[in-house]
Amino acid sequence: MEGSSSDKLIVVTREPDGIATVTLNRPKSLNSLTRPMMVDLAKAFKALAKDNSVRVIILSGAGRAFCSGVDLRAAQDVFKGDVKDPEADPVVQMEQCPKPIIGAINGLAITAGFEIALACDMLVAAKGATFVDTHARFGIFPSWGLSQKLARFIGPNKAREVSLAARPLSAEEAEKLGFVNYVVDQNEVLNKARQLAGAIMKNSQDLVLRYKSVINDGYKLDLRQGLAIEKERGHEYYDGMTPEQFKKMLDFIAGKKPSSKL
Repeated sequence: MEGSSSDKLIVVTREPDGIATVTLNRPKSLNSLTRPMMVDLAKAFKALAKDNSVRVIILSGAGRAFCSGVDLRAAQDVFKGDVKDPEADPVVQMEQCPKPIIGAINGLAITAGFEIALACDMLVAAKGATFVDTHARFGIFPSWGLSQKLARFIGPNKAREVSLAARPLSAEEAEKLGFVNYVVDQNEVLNKARQLAGAIMKNSQDLVLRYKSVINDGYKLDLRQGLAIEKERGHEYYDGMTPEQFKKMLDFIAGKKPSSKL
């Protein structure tokens, strides 16, 4: 296992089984984000995206919170200047990452923390965990996708209530709305996330990456356009397959070579 020292605010752990865990490690401040943390988080996802040994990424927070948002004492550093740089933007790097990202939401996910959760592909949340959007309360304009993504996930009326009234959204309600995949006991969040990662890694790595891409790209479009993308990429995929790749696919389906990579 490869890890980082405990004094780092973004801790990356790579495990031999193909799971990488990224931990926001500022528990005394409820993992509130400083500018250097945001840059390091972006760099971590960019590096993991290129690491062929990593198949699934789990994002978690140390202590009793997932992420309480931007550290408002450093707000000017965060919201001005190079915040527009995609290389230093963790949400941009998460959205560009081809690997599945599982958010392990162990507690509060407030504003920027909410937006980081929205950038994950799947969410496992602790019982009692809460998502809160305080943009309107504190006069901060959203820039990491909350105004657009949340309405698509839970419906526009509920999203307006959560954002305009700054009403907390519980993990239990979020699960009913389809935003959270699983709600489990606090001490089972990482275990459940690992279980989900393991289920993903049993499948064809190449197809997992392609499937994530077509789902995420198609979701940004209307259904007609999304279906066209699926058909186009499907034709490209099968047209490019060699006889050996077809044999590997058949072996994989038959269970003869469960470790085969197409």
